[in-house]
Amino acid sequence: MDLPLSDLPDDVDALKAMVLALAREQAAKEVRLKVAEAEIARLEAVEKSANERIANLTLIMKVLQRTQNGKRSERLRLGVNDDQVSFAFEEVETGLSAIRSELDHAAKDKPKRAPRPRKGFAAHLERIEEVIEPEIPAGCEGLAKVLIGEDRCERLDVVPPKFRVIVTRRPKYAFRGSDGVVQALAPAHIIEGGLPTERLLAYIAVS
Repeated sequence: MDLPLSDLPDDVDALKAMVLALAREQAAKEVRLKVAEAEIARLEAVEKSANERIANLTLIMKVLQRTQNGKRSERLRLGVNDDQVSFAFEEVETGLSAIRSELDHAAKDKPKRAPRPRKGFAAHLERIEEVIEPEIPAGCEGLAKVLIGEDRCERLDVVPPKFRVIVTRRPKYAFRGSDGVVQALAPAHIIEGGLPTERLLAYIAVS
């Protein structure tokens, strides 16, 4: 802001106060600018990730369509039935819908709706458990860690021609003598929260 010299106060204290106010105003503008730049970067990252996942799911959908339109006898020979193809279709469509919803609400920061409860997989299916441990934060080396809970998810997988369930566990720890809780990040999936693994979708698509 440019002021003519005649508008500047003669009092030194008043002049200092004016300079301080201008400095604070400039600092506030810089903070708002940084916040806006960070939000733009976040939205661009969300859009890029969503576009990549949509491209992958669209490709899988096209392959599934070719599979569905193929000869039934050939699909039976490969061990892929209509229910499995329909299951994969539903999961891909759910994934696409979730991504589009994510893009629609990315700028609004609305709280996520609680996921719809799903039925568990059959007990006779083989369970392969993988535990993803978090990294030990700085300052907690050597401290006794206490397991206070964990997030657990199950996804249907296949090792042709056998189906199995991949159980992913992410323990939550607190450290004695230190504040905070640590937990490993959830691994990224093409269909966030989807039941089939990428290997199962690929198996159904190319079989």
